[in-house]
Amino acid sequence: MNSTTALVLLHCYLLAAVVTSAPSSPPSFREAVEGAKTLVEKILEELPPAYSAAISAQGFSLDSPIQNLNLHLMSMSLQIPGPPVLKPFSDSFTLDTCVSRMLAGVQLHQNLLAVLSGRLAGLEELKADVRDLLAHIMKLKEAALMEGSALEQNRGSDLDARLTDSYTVQVAAHTVLTQLRSFCHDLTRSFRALATYRL
Repeated sequence: MNSTTALVLLHCYLLAAVVTSAPSSPPSFREAVEGAKTLVEKILEELPPAYSAAISAQGFSLDSPIQNLNLHLMSMSLQIPGPPVLKPFSDSFTLDTCVSRMLAGVQLHQNLLAVLSGRLAGLEELKADVRDLLAHIMKLKEAALMEGSALEQNRGSDLDARLTDSYTVQVAAHTVLTQLRSFCHDLTRSFRALATYRL
């Protein structure tokens, strides 16, 4: 083997080593949107079985709000915070605002599920997927080169102090899971809009 051939082979080897060891590039904005949207669809599929596993009280249903006035008042007394409102894009509702509200809403439900999963069975997988969704939306934020403000990490975490017995736990679980499903439908609509958004 002559020196020229050896140099060429060494160059090829080094180039291959550099390509192999190079860090993977961050996901594109559309890839991040699709990944998050797929995870929201998975959460929506998991909600009915999680609801059935966690809630045993009579008269509760994922498909309808609490009809009984006393139950409604009890739900209100628990002071469970609602997620931020998601709207169609406009001059006053920008991409930055939308993604920031997505993050805040998902973080809220992660905190609420963390409280409830300590009291009820059947919510662990749902809690894990909500945590993963938060990470996916953070990737989306990175792909869009957004800075944004810090999340309110502990919102909803104080719910535990208001859960005084097993029945209030059931009321809280109903409220949180129906609220999460509604928020996921809003997320799905926002992700559809984001899929065609031009940065």
